[in-house]
Amino acid sequence: MVKLSLNRNYISKMLKTAKTRIIAHVDLDYFFAQCEERENPSYKGKPVVVCVYSARGGDSGVVSTANYVARRFGVKSGMPIFSAKRLLKEVEAVFLPVNHELYNKISDEIMEILRDYSGKFEQRSIDEASLDITERTGRNYGRAEKLALDMKREILMSEGLTCSVGVAPNKLLAKMTAGFNKPDGLKVVRPEEVKSFLFPLPVGELYGVGRKTERVMLELGINTLEDLAKYRIEDLVKVFGEKMGMYFHNAANGVDESPVREREGFVQISKITTLKKDSSDLNEIISDLYELCKAVHERIVNDNIVFRSLGIMVVTENMSIHSRSITLDSYVSDLETLKRACYELLERFLKESPLKIRRIGVRVTNFNVASQKTLKDFQ
Repeated sequence: MVKLSLNRNYISKMLKTAKTRIIAHVDLDYFFAQCEERENPSYKGKPVVVCVYSARGGDSGVVSTANYVARRFGVKSGMPIFSAKRLLKEVEAVFLPVNHELYNKISDEIMEILRDYSGKFEQRSIDEASLDITERTGRNYGRAEKLALDMKREILMSEGLTCSVGVAPNKLLAKMTAGFNKPDGLKVVRPEEVKSFLFPLPVGELYGVGRKTERVMLELGINTLEDLAKYRIEDLVKVFGEKMGMYFHNAANGVDESPVREREGFVQISKITTLKKDSSDLNEIISDLYELCKAVHERIVNDNIVFRSLGIMVVTENMSIHSRSITLDSYVSDLETLKRACYELLERFLKESPLKIRRIGVRVTNFNVASQKTLKDFQ
């Protein structure tokens, strides 16, 4: 017999606990296609389709993502490229291969912006992140809404991209609310609004309910999340198993205890800032560069790690992105080495490029724990 640990008293308790948390979920709008629009403003207003081309050549492959102009013609992610071209044959459309290097760089820069808004940050994917802003906002949803607007404004001003933000008592609800009013949307669901927000939604809107599961639920007479919330847990467990059955009941009632936490095995530490004015003068940029080095170094010390590779990221006046990096002979953790190496990389870039710099960043990678011996310990 399956032991059920979830009941009405438990749900009530969790909903009361949820009132103490405020979570923001940030979803970058049609990210790959929007990055391409930023790099080439002439794409604006046209259908833009980013594709994963197969090795067979031609139009073999699938759509990775598309902007909202293309979506109005019926183009969807996962669609064969030839089908997307057929839908767009009467208009001037742009078809592009995925550019992971570009998207990763822009994502890194945006994630560093978001980190500054919360001590508890979790990057969910290349274009999504969750932030626990409970302490930052003093558990006040009015302040949380203002903070979300500030995040959206900074990403737009610094990176030229829009995002949609959901604010709610837990990660699941925040992710769901971020999907409303896209693109460039903002939706706030307060604890007392959870049921009025969730219950009218079609069951297929719940995160984790795929097409197959949705068909089964509809056959059971579960059409809305209110139906799912009120369905007997025992019956859900019989159909979907204990783990998923309890999850569906839990989620439909707006309960999610999962914390916001940094993913294990982070691959880099970085920080980026926008200059007060575009510049190609090393003396004008160096103070900002050193401040970035100090901020990165603080995280290195706090995380008790050493690093071997470092680099700078540069966004120039024409919005193109560049990077310069080096790998040292041994692991280090001192600030002076970081500052000196970044200075040399920036100096080299300025000699090579005629363009003024708009944004400058610093990143370190290739980590080891500080307690382990490094090559310098034996010199």
